[in-house]
Amino acid sequence: MARLITGLDAARVRENAERIRSEIGDAELLAAVKYVPLEELGVLAEAGVTLLGENRAQDLVAKAEAYPGVFRWHFIGQLQSRKVKDIVPHVELIHSVASDSALRRLEQHGTPETRVLVEVDVAGEEAKAGVAPAELGAFIERCPVEVAGLMTMPPFTEDPEASRPHFAALRELAREHGLHHLSMGTSQDYRVAAEEGATIIRVGTTLYS
Repeated sequence: MARLITGLDAARVRENAERIRSEIGDAELLAAVKYVPLEELGVLAEAGVTLLGENRAQDLVAKAEAYPGVFRWHFIGQLQSRKVKDIVPHVELIHSVASDSALRRLEQHGTPETRVLVEVDVAGEEAKAGVAPAELGAFIERCPVEVAGLMTMPPFTEDPEASRPHFAALRELAREHGLHHLSMGTSQDYRVAAEEGATIIRVGTTLYS
């Protein structure tokens, strides 16, 4: 199990955030806080980092309720359909919609303000969640709430350039379907993602170290 990130320093986080923002242009920096405990989140606010992404529904609800009005929240983890009703009131964007069961729950619990990104498996990995590119159009048509864009997680690699074809493919899919937002890129490959048109970059370790 990964270790929680504690002892955050606001000045260091601010310095890292400014450097990352200078490298990603117009893309938004989203701080992935899966391993940042609730009591450390105030340091992020002090550092001027206010767009946060959480992977676990229960933790997102607890953190959002502990800091009302301080942060903007996105859900970035694997979406369990039974958790949709819990996270919808707290988030401005869900990054990981990829199943018909999630669509059914969004139909039940979504609001006119609910916006989502469809997770696309551009690499064709059998073990990974995501809609196949060939099925994307039909999936978008079935979605009962606003689809604001697409998200992908390419295969893990030590070489950021290996992610470029996957990011480029997602950008092309978004263009084909008239979608704006592209959530792609993490600590190891965010520069490449930005070059390929990412509008939201999800960064964890690099922001905190």
